Amino acid sequence: MKAPDKRRYRSDTRSEAAERTRARILHAGKVLFSRKGIDATTVAQIAERAGVSEPTVYAVVKSKAGLLHALMHDAIFGPRFKEAHQKLEGLSDPVQRVAMSAHVARAIYEGESAELSLLMKSAAFSPELRKANQSFEALRREMQRERIDALFAAKRARKGLTKEAAATLLWMFTSREVYHKLVHESGWAPDEFQAWLERTLIDALTDGFGADRVAADR
Repeated sequence: MKAPDKRRYRSDTRSEAAERTRARILHAGKVLFSRKGIDATTVAQIAERAGVSEPTVYAVVKSKAGLLHALMHDAIFGPRFKEAHQKLEGLSDPVQRVAMSAHVARAIYEGESAELSLLMKSAAFSPELRKANQSFEALRREMQRERIDALFAAKRARKGLTKEAAATLLWMFTSREVYHKLVHESGWAPDEFQAWLERTLIDALTDGFGADRVAADR
């Protein structure tokens, strides 16, 4: 029988310990940011609540801004997003891929609402949150670029629409603000929001062919 690889065991143990430390730091930051606000929270307070040293906090997340980015990344690109993105990657038709952006948007904002609702409300006017949101918006638009490029390459874009205008419309319709106004403020069910957004994206951006298959795949 082959002897266990002690080096791999030690490496796995260290990795698990590092993940637990990261989780404690992120949880401490989320609690404090939600209760005190981002700007009023210090790294020392985060370290104390997490039960680690300040240098450990800096080593894991670099800064308070880094901690906020990590929290947003984990919430936005969590299991909901991964499932939706996997479905997106399984599609080849460019019209269906644009329509699937509705599912991706729903997944992003449901994850964000579930994990960071209190933080977002308490830190709404924080400069750090504004910077983090700007970075997220730039990333979101960049991630959508391939879908627009494919739509135009296949000559499936709506007649008269430029590629830049299409990219802007996709980015706007799938924004957090649209989701919040319809779901949180107007009381739409998430399924209703997703169905509306699919139809809107198809009508605004594409030639419409293949749209009947989108609803069947949802």
